[in-house]
Amino acid sequence: MNVRDENVLRELNLYPLWVRRGVPVPEAVVAEPVMPAVAEVLPQVKAEAPVAKAPSVVEIPDVASVPEIASLDWAALKERVRDCAVCKLRAGCTQTVFGVGDEQADWLFVGEGPGADEDAQGEPFVGQAGKLLDNMLFSIGLKRGEKVYIANVVKCRPPGNRNPEPDEISACLPYLQRQIALIQPKLIVALGKTAATALLGRDVPLGSLRGTLHDFHGTPLIITYHPAYLLRSPAEKAKAWQDLCFARQQME
Repeated sequence: MNVRDENVLRELNLYPLWVRRGVPVPEAVVAEPVMPAVAEVLPQVKAEAPVAKAPSVVEIPDVASVPEIASLDWAALKERVRDCAVCKLRAGCTQTVFGVGDEQADWLFVGEGPGADEDAQGEPFVGQAGKLLDNMLFSIGLKRGEKVYIANVVKCRPPGNRNPEPDEISACLPYLQRQIALIQPKLIVALGKTAATALLGRDVPLGSLRGTLHDFHGTPLIITYHPAYLLRSPAEKAKAWQDLCFARQQME
């Protein structure tokens, strides 16, 4: 194992993957949750995952109801988002954060909204949460920008990094829906409850959504924790690792 792989596993609380019998483990290592290797996790996930079909209980817009957005190509969509002032968020942010990555990606990761670092740099997931997301991608053989696209539900930073409000999500969601239509990903991974609620159209505990293959207008959708939450609750990284293994298996 090289140093980069070891650092990634430590960042995800997945190191060491195994310990030789009879060899004492340093206390610093024992304190970290130990997870098995991918090969040990994947067999526990059924190949035919159930598809959730619960009725929608949250009103969300459909890009089809906004024809001027539904017909935009990449260049026009980026310009529309850049100049958008539909909701109150635009007045309080430095710039919009459109998204980044392969515009023909197989994988689409959707977060909540930009934070301070993202607002300053104009790219999603560039702070500590972004570093963790990059390590999560690396752990399942992915890399930012290579068959991967990263976006958020809202394109402007909410004040104080608060959660986006329903009217803000409704105003911005057609942009994300158009991004999805243009990318045509093979799999969407929703990072956190806000993204899950916006894409599924129902507000339920995130834990009950994990481990199930959902559907977003014909595209498979998997739910896991937001990297920012994992930074606050590192013990949950093991569950996020299981979700990533589940997603990897669905793609294979």
